[in-house]
Amino acid sequence: METPARNLIGKGTVIKGDVESSGDIRVDGRLIGSLKSNGKIVVGQTGVVEGDLTCKQADISGVVKGILKCEELTALKSTSKVEIDLITKQLLIEVGAVFTGKCQMSQPTIQQPSK
Repeated sequence: METPARNLIGKGTVIKGDVESSGDIRVDGRLIGSLKSNGKIVVGQTGVVEGDLTCKQADISGVVKGILKCEELTALKSTSKVEIDLITKQLLIEVGAVFTGKCQMSQPTIQQPSK
Protein backbone atom coordinates (compact mmCIF):
# COMPACT_ATOMS: atom_id res chain seq x y z
CA MET A 1 0.00 0.00 0.00
CA GLU A 2 1.30 3.44 -0.91
CA THR A 3 1.94 5.87 1.95
CA PRO A 4 0.20 9.25 1.51
CA ALA A 5 2.60 12.10 0.80
CA ARG A 6 3.65 14.71 3.34
CA ASN A 7 3.70 18.09 1.66
CA LEU A 8 5.24 21.43 2.64
CA ILE A 9 4.60 24.96 1.45
CA GLY A 10 7.80 26.53 2.75
CA LYS A 11 8.42 29.91 4.36
CA GLY A 12 8.84 32.57 1.67
CA THR A 13 6.69 30.63 -0.83
CA VAL A 14 3.43 32.17 -2.11
CA ILE A 15 0.87 30.00 -3.91
CA LYS A 16 -2.21 31.48 -5.57
CA GLY A 17 -4.73 28.78 -6.40
CA ASP A 18 -6.40 25.72 -4.95
CA VAL A 19 -4.38 22.85 -3.48
CA GLU A 20 -5.57 19.25 -2.96
CA SER A 21 -3.61 16.51 -1.21
CA SER A 22 -4.31 12.91 -0.26
CA GLY A 23 -1.76 13.21 2.58
CA ASP A 24 -0.75 15.62 5.32
CA ILE A 25 0.28 19.15 4.38
CA ARG A 26 2.10 21.90 6.27
CA VAL A 27 1.92 25.59 5.35
CA ASP A 28 4.79 27.80 6.52
CA GLY A 29 4.45 30.15 3.53
CA ARG A 30 1.36 31.86 2.12
CA LEU A 31 -1.57 30.22 0.31
CA ILE A 32 -4.25 32.32 -1.35
CA GLY A 33 -6.88 29.76 -2.30
CA SER A 34 -8.56 26.67 -0.90
CA LEU A 35 -6.75 23.71 0.64
CA LYS A 36 -8.22 20.19 0.83
CA SER A 37 -6.50 17.25 2.48
CA ASN A 38 -7.53 13.70 3.40
CA GLY A 39 -5.09 14.01 6.32
CA LYS A 40 -3.86 16.72 8.66
CA ILE A 41 -3.33 20.36 7.77
CA VAL A 42 -0.72 22.22 9.81
CA VAL A 43 -0.40 25.99 9.49
CA GLY A 44 2.92 26.94 11.10
CA GLN A 45 3.66 30.20 12.94
CA THR A 46 4.81 31.87 9.69
CA GLY A 47 1.96 30.33 7.67
CA VAL A 48 -0.91 32.34 6.19
CA VAL A 49 -3.95 30.82 4.46
CA GLU A 50 -6.56 33.05 2.84
CA GLY A 51 -9.21 30.60 1.69
CA ASP A 52 -11.21 27.59 2.75
CA LEU A 53 -9.67 24.55 4.46
CA THR A 54 -11.12 21.03 4.42
CA CYS A 55 -9.35 18.24 6.31
CA LYS A 56 -9.41 15.39 8.80
CA GLN A 57 -7.37 17.27 11.47
CA ALA A 58 -6.17 20.88 11.71
CA ASP A 59 -3.30 22.29 13.76
CA ILE A 60 -3.17 26.08 13.42
CA SER A 61 -0.29 28.23 14.73
CA GLY A 62 -0.40 30.97 12.07
CA VAL A 63 -3.05 33.06 10.30
CA VAL A 64 -6.18 31.64 8.63
CA LYS A 65 -9.04 33.58 7.03
CA GLY A 66 -11.94 31.65 5.51
CA ILE A 67 -14.04 28.58 6.28
CA LEU A 68 -12.51 25.58 8.07
CA LYS A 69 -14.25 22.19 7.89
CA CYS A 70 -12.52 19.57 10.01
CA GLU A 71 -13.72 15.97 10.50
CA GLU A 72 -11.97 15.44 13.83
CA LEU A 73 -9.87 17.79 16.00
CA THR A 74 -9.12 21.45 15.32
CA ALA A 75 -6.30 22.81 17.50
CA LEU A 76 -5.77 26.58 17.67
CA LYS A 77 -2.31 27.11 19.16
CA SER A 78 -1.36 30.14 21.29
CA THR A 79 0.21 31.97 18.31
CA SER A 80 -2.77 31.50 15.97
CA LYS A 81 -4.88 34.35 14.61
CA VAL A 82 -7.97 33.10 12.81
CA GLU A 83 -10.98 34.76 11.23
CA ILE A 84 -13.00 31.70 10.32
CA ASP A 85 -16.33 30.01 10.21
CA LEU A 86 -15.44 26.69 11.82
CA ILE A 87 -17.20 23.33 11.57
CA THR A 88 -15.41 20.67 13.62
CA LYS A 89 -16.08 17.66 15.81
CA GLN A 90 -13.61 18.72 18.56
CA LEU A 91 -11.97 22.06 19.33
CA LEU A 92 -8.90 22.92 21.39
CA ILE A 93 -8.03 26.59 21.90
CA GLU A 94 -4.80 27.45 23.72
CA VAL A 95 -4.49 30.60 25.84
CA GLY A 96 -3.29 33.42 23.58
CA ALA A 97 -5.05 32.23 20.43
CA VAL A 98 -7.17 34.87 18.67
CA PHE A 99 -10.41 33.38 17.29
CA THR A 100 -12.88 35.62 15.47
CA GLY A 101 -15.86 33.99 13.79
CA LYS A 102 -18.42 31.25 14.33
CA CYS A 103 -18.02 27.69 15.51
CA GLN A 104 -20.34 24.76 14.91
CA MET A 105 -19.47 21.59 16.80
CA SER A 106 -20.64 18.68 14.68
CA GLN A 107 -19.44 16.07 12.26
CA PRO A 108 -19.13 17.93 8.94
CA THR A 109 -19.75 16.17 5.65
CA ILE A 110 -16.41 16.32 3.86
CA GLN A 111 -16.09 15.78 0.12
CA GLN A 112 -12.90 13.91 -0.67
CA PRO A 113 -10.42 15.57 -3.05
CA SER A 114 -10.57 14.19 -6.56
CA LYS A 115 -7.70 11.95 -7.65
